[in-house]
Amino acid sequence: MGQRYQMNTPHENTSLVVMGVAGCGKSSLGQLCAEALGLALLEGDDFHSASNVSKMRSGWPLSDEDRASWLDSLVGQLQAHPQGVVLTCSALKQRYRDRLRAATPGLRFVFLDLTQAQASERVAARPAHLFPVSLVASQFQTLENPSQEPGVLRLDATRPLPELGAAVVRWLRGARTAQAQAQEIKA
Repeated sequence: MGQRYQMNTPHENTSLVVMGVAGCGKSSLGQLCAEALGLALLEGDDFHSASNVSKMRSGWPLSDEDRASWLDSLVGQLQAHPQGVVLTCSALKQRYRDRLRAATPGLRFVFLDLTQAQASERVAARPAHLFPVSLVASQFQTLENPSQEPGVLRLDATRPLPELGAAVVRWLRGARTAQAQAQEIKA
């Protein structure tokens, strides 16, 4: 990956969700961020039930009910990593994101944004993935854009990966600086 963006600081909890529709690059950016932050990477897809995986592979979109147990698993994983973690997760609806936020105070989200055509092209290029291209449209129908929510960084998913990683690290450093300044004002 070339450039390193090491920024882990002892005793600071940094938990981050890299989110967006299928094909946006969650796994690639999540891995880069986990390495830069010195944190574990959790792939959200690894926590889907066998029935969810079967449903997706068959071309059926997941319902809120299908996602409930998956979100329960992700909440448990966030809580099991109080030192911080990077989680890749579609987090398509605000109520899903709010549920994750409730599990981890200070949780931040990186929203990888791209068009439906771009996502479809990327998903079509990975035929072995559990998610068929036929489901991309349903993800865009479900997506509630998080850009106006607190603690969310929106990035153009088509930008080069090193550029995206650097943007996340800058953003997190800025958030830590603001938090430290707020602590000094309170003291």
